[in-house]
Amino acid sequence: MDQETLGSIVLLAIVTLISVVQNAFFASKVEHESKHCNGKGFQRPGSSAFDRVYTANQNCGHTYPTFLAMLWCAGLLCSQAPAAFAGLMYLFVRQKYFVGYLGERTQSTPGYLFGKRIILFLFLMSVAGILNYYLIFFFGSDFEIHIKTITNAISPLLLIP
Repeated sequence: MDQETLGSIVLLAIVTLISVVQNAFFASKVEHESKHCNGKGFQRPGSSAFDRVYTANQNCGHTYPTFLAMLWCAGLLCSQAPAAFAGLMYLFVRQKYFVGYLGERTQSTPGYLFGKRIILFLFLMSVAGILNYYLIFFFGSDFEIHIKTITNAISPLLLIP
């Protein structure tokens, strides 16, 4: 793989690897809670603490494929840097959701809602990249610079809760 191609995906790969480490952390929390509850390895003992950890891990796992698809589509079709920034924000929000779910379930709601907004941003970036491709294909008009400027300007707004 040449340096130019690698340079266009390296930030996305870094965010993906960080998300894998986060998934491993979540899984270790489930394993730890399971052993803590009954000391016999992974069994579902029915304790409320275990159920919260297990459910939080399952909820994070269910949204993970959608996150990865949106991250890579937005990064490849539109702009790598804002997509990687949004991906990092999503990982922080997912951590907030997981930790919030371990407390009261209402503590996880802000993380959930913020995560939905980030996924929507990545989706819109992907759609903008696809539209730009077809504008080039059919009309010869390239709006890539404008789209990248807009996404670079909007991505910091993801920090606003």
